[in-house]
Amino acid sequence: MVAPHLDTESMHEHVVIRRGVRSGLPIVVAVHSTALGQAIGGCRVAQYPHWRDGLTDALRLSAAMSDKCALAGLPNGGGKTVVALPPGRTLDTAARRAVLHDAGDAIAGLDGAYATGPDVGTGPDDMVTIAERTPHAFCRPVHAGGSGDSSGHTAVGVLAALHALCAERFGSADLSARSFAVLGLGRVGGHVLRMLADAGATLVAADIDEGRRMLADTAGAAWTSPQDCLTAAVDVLVPAALGGLLTPHTVPTLRCAAIAGPANNQLDTPATADLLHQHGILWAPDIIVSAGGIIHATAVELHRETSAQATARVHGIADTLTDILRTARATGSTPAAAARSRARHHIENGRR
Repeated sequence: MVAPHLDTESMHEHVVIRRGVRSGLPIVVAVHSTALGQAIGGCRVAQYPHWRDGLTDALRLSAAMSDKCALAGLPNGGGKTVVALPPGRTLDTAARRAVLHDAGDAIAGLDGAYATGPDVGTGPDDMVTIAERTPHAFCRPVHAGGSGDSSGHTAVGVLAALHALCAERFGSADLSARSFAVLGLGRVGGHVLRMLADAGATLVAADIDEGRRMLADTAGAAWTSPQDCLTAAVDVLVPAALGGLLTPHTVPTLRCAAIAGPANNQLDTPATADLLHQHGILWAPDIIVSAGGIIHATAVELHRETSAQATARVHGIADTLTDILRTARATGSTPAAAARSRARHHIENGRR
């Protein structure tokens, strides 16, 4: 089924919903905008209470990708693929291959309007499988002609953002003078923790996986529970796990002065940005902070730039965030509002 112009925060150009012919699972591909160029966004394979929850996720995430690309200066729009697994369902090797081929077929049917990369539940090797059905897949392993794991580049962008955030909030970009709570030590969070340790920062860290405590110990970070990490008395909270962390319930418990991290969709609703502002906490929009991986991968794989050119673009996250934070301060708005306004302006100009 193709449902054009389905609404969420704003109009979508295409929404494809189909049952995979091989897997029998619901496949959703949402293309939010191609005003600036080909839509891009990850392929998420995750469990949902109902497949319609996966559809809602695809609509929300694809709209956020449009804003992310616009703010990063990429000639791309936003999209997202979601494979909605029933609760408790896992995929063996054969079933995984089947569902990735189904996703590849759905993407191929859009004739190049959208390209996909890794997301929750997928990785670079999965992009090779999708690429067997469509050429519109990126972040493949280096040996398969891609740019490889993007987590390191995402972390570089996070560090650039943290320098900019600290300069705005504390008057100095020197990270060694600041304390950070890193919540989530996965591929990106682990990189960020090590980089902050190398910069001489004071660190607190947590993850739901106790096996990552050794990483914290090696970095010289104090290990604590996820809840205590969230509410730690630090200069900057760095959310690096799943989203939805910042809510009307959690914001009043925070003891940090600022927040910036790679976790996507950190706010439960847009209104929580206003709540953070009321509590005097400076929040760096995650669509800017987390853009390093997608900036590097698309620059190298889709736009044929050199790795050096792509890396320079990633470091440019600092300038982008500085501009947004200064605009928010000058206008008395939140960084979230300033970022959204800037993104919409770029997208509308592209449309015209």
